[in-house]
Amino acid sequence: MTPTTPAPGASPAASSGAVSVRSARDDAVAALSRAGVPDPEVDAELLVGHVLGVGRGRVQALVVMDAELPPEDAATLRSLVERRAAREPLQHITGRAPFRSLELNVGPGVFVPRPETEQVAQFAIDALRAVPSPEPVAVDLGTGSGAIALALATEVPHARVYAVENSPEAFIWARRNIDEVGATNLTPVFIDLADALPQLDGTVDVVISNPPYVPDDAIPRDPEVRLHDPHAALYGGPDGLDVVRTISRVAQRLLHPGGTLVLEHGELQGAAIRDLLTADGWRAAATHRDLTTRDRATTALR
Repeated sequence: MTPTTPAPGASPAASSGAVSVRSARDDAVAALSRAGVPDPEVDAELLVGHVLGVGRGRVQALVVMDAELPPEDAATLRSLVERRAAREPLQHITGRAPFRSLELNVGPGVFVPRPETEQVAQFAIDALRAVPSPEPVAVDLGTGSGAIALALATEVPHARVYAVENSPEAFIWARRNIDEVGATNLTPVFIDLADALPQLDGTVDVVISNPPYVPDDAIPRDPEVRLHDPHAALYGGPDGLDVVRTISRVAQRLLHPGGTLVLEHGELQGAAIRDLLTADGWRAAATHRDLTTRDRATTALR
């Protein structure tokens, strides 16, 4: 329902049982703060916006306007706040996650794309745009929701992009996002990344992956990650690099000489990954920091 602005002199909470958007927002902030949710103000306003079908800026305007929240919307908001206070990811509650210029469908069974991955994707986008070909080819190994592959396909529309995934649950989310965006230059492929796309061997320009890289004994601190992200998308063996080793071999098979590999990883893994890639015969392995100055991505040339 649409919130209303009370008539001059009216009570902020009308006799209908409505509550003000301000008080509903403030109650949500307080509940999320008590639960230890990071950025409770942001999440509270996004939840109010989700209930009302408006953006966060509109929620802030409704607060200033002393608009009212109908009783049924207030009840819905309270139930969503309870879920978020239990540390269910905000994106699972709203069903959506932003990624670069995209809004993606996400939920249980798929890794929620993170803001830091947006910068990792930029390395692949830049490399793809630099290819002197009318139809450069890129492969996203372990696409999850399809976030990286869709960014490449939409921002480099003359490219041909393949999104590889072996989780049935994640593949469903990827297909849903690809269909919604309408990226006709993106092909989803359901297969284990170790066996991916032999028909493309030696022809690919860019391979990118955000693989599972958390060491098996390094349990994530945040409940949203620990309890809700798929384990297969998080854990990468004793040192976190088991899947990276596989990707190194697969990318060498797929890429032509001079092709680019882009890997996301943990902030303490840059040196180990550079050594691993160099030992495998990659050239110019280099680690790059994210906007928080943490090592986040390593690139290398075939």
